[in-house]
Amino acid sequence: MAASETGLRLPLGSLSPSSHLSSSFLTSTPLLSFKPSSSRKRSGLKCTNSIARGNSFHSPSNFVFKKLQSTRCRCQRNDVEEKNIRSSTLLPSDGLKSDLDEMPLPVNGSLSSNGNVQSATGTNSIEDEAWDLLRQSIVYYCGSPIGTIAANDPNSTSVLNYDQVFIRDFIPSGIAFLLKGEYDIVRDFILYTLQLQSWEKTMDCHSPGQGLMPASFKVKTVPLDGDDSMTEEVLDPDFGEAAIGRVAPVDSGLWWIILLRAYGKCTGDVSVQERVDVQTGIKMILKLCLADGFDMFPTLLVTDGSCMIDRRMGIHGHPLEIQALFYSALVCAREMLTPEDGSADLIRALNNRLVALSFHIREYYWLDMKKINEIYRYQTEEYSYDAVNKFNIYPDQIPSWLVDFMPNRGGYLIGNLQPAHMDFRFFSLGNLWSIVSSLATNDQSHAILDLVEAKWAELVADMPFKICYPAMEGEEWRIITGSDPKNTPWSYHNGGSWPTLLWQLTVASIKMGRPEIAEKAVELAERRIAIDKWPEYYDTKRARFIGKQARLYQTWSIAGYLVAKLLLANPSAAKFLTSEEDSDLRNAFSCMISANPRRTRGRKKTQQPFIV
Repeated sequence: MAASETGLRLPLGSLSPSSHLSSSFLTSTPLLSFKPSSSRKRSGLKCTNSIARGNSFHSPSNFVFKKLQSTRCRCQRNDVEEKNIRSSTLLPSDGLKSDLDEMPLPVNGSLSSNGNVQSATGTNSIEDEAWDLLRQSIVYYCGSPIGTIAANDPNSTSVLNYDQVFIRDFIPSGIAFLLKGEYDIVRDFILYTLQLQSWEKTMDCHSPGQGLMPASFKVKTVPLDGDDSMTEEVLDPDFGEAAIGRVAPVDSGLWWIILLRAYGKCTGDVSVQERVDVQTGIKMILKLCLADGFDMFPTLLVTDGSCMIDRRMGIHGHPLEIQALFYSALVCAREMLTPEDGSADLIRALNNRLVALSFHIREYYWLDMKKINEIYRYQTEEYSYDAVNKFNIYPDQIPSWLVDFMPNRGGYLIGNLQPAHMDFRFFSLGNLWSIVSSLATNDQSHAILDLVEAKWAELVADMPFKICYPAMEGEEWRIITGSDPKNTPWSYHNGGSWPTLLWQLTVASIKMGRPEIAEKAVELAERRIAIDKWPEYYDTKRARFIGKQARLYQTWSIAGYLVAKLLLANPSAAKFLTSEEDSDLRNAFSCMISANPRRTRGRKKTQQPFIV
């Protein structure tokens, strides 16, 4: 990443005159005010004394955003002051301590000098160790906690970008803090990442769509303009221009909306999501996702590497992971959007997409023994509106492994669907989040968990949870991944096992009333994960080896375990993360199922509540 530039460009200030947002958003006073700096080359977020001294932030809706009461700002200090900084841990938000003013300022993601973790309670339990590690990965900006770094291995000499705060990586960390009652870090994360939205210049002078959220950001200490003896802190985001493959993140904005809704549900504080700048941020993400294009399907069209699977893995097109997150974000956004004149068209488009998307995924992505038999007897080259084989799928595409993998009872949503192509691989995140968000029907959700239980040895084995199954091998691996040396068979994204998926398995299991599945997986993980120093991922079919390039003390492996434990201890808390299908959406979906497939072209009827 290059050094950050000028003062912050807020979402409000970055809106073009042609934007369809309500005029009230364009004229509102920005929440934060930052110093301009003409010497910077790219927009960045800088802290000023007014932020560091704990002044309240006043939004147009008169919501007071109280920062931690630190009396000094790390963004402006001399070299002598720098020597006095020591690390500290985050305090619970249910009562800010008055002695915070006397606490030493924290160092981002610091471990003890020897890399060992001592529990605050004097015990050596796995949970105590995990909490210590999670808190020591916290990143501070001017004294306030705003996220957690991706990994915090004290013995690693190669940092790369693992010292940054990734939006998708912070989600399990944020949920763990919410469930623990420590709300400040999540609120700060939501609001500060919002200020990094809508970048201008990225790779080779090309601009991303307005509303894009960064993949990650880093707190950088840079010399203060005009005084080399003083320094200031700058939030330097990465929108993909520094990432491997230079791919912009599609899932960051979707995860941001999901976390925002979870914050409101868990804390009961809806004033954050009702703020004008937050409402604007939600709408900008939705407008980017709902923009018209050449695609004929209600699914979101994306490139390889734009989500958790961030390298070439043949998931370009309409990968299930993105569709499940997209659906979940739409449901969460509809729940949080405040009604106003300028929102009517957006909400109508949102409802239309929800109906079409749910129908498309449930009908065309679903796979079980009945559907395999149907595909096996497909006729190709069908032309008409009532064609059975709508995507011209060739029966010979059914892979040999699928015949043995598919149990008689159970099923799952395939990884991808495009004309003449079905990706039959099982992708865990997409299937689990389809359960959580109710993108899958109730029967389909139970069938997915049935498959997990039936294929426990393949999907879980010695460490939960396979990111996808099966791995690509041989010529298929060489062609589709480009002989990726990191994505070798049964490693990393190509069939590797990722402990962070444990928390999503837990949410899905609890929602469907089957917590014993998650309990079994957690018990399995506890046998090794702490001993193995919390790896990023595991290799081999049975996940017996620590990943060959896996980072140790991976934060979202730690947080995923903690969230799973917290939810199993208090299953009712899972409702903060899940969504239930409402009656209107269910009725609209039923109408589509029962409709005559012989539909003809023509003008859409204006009286239809949903346009598909």
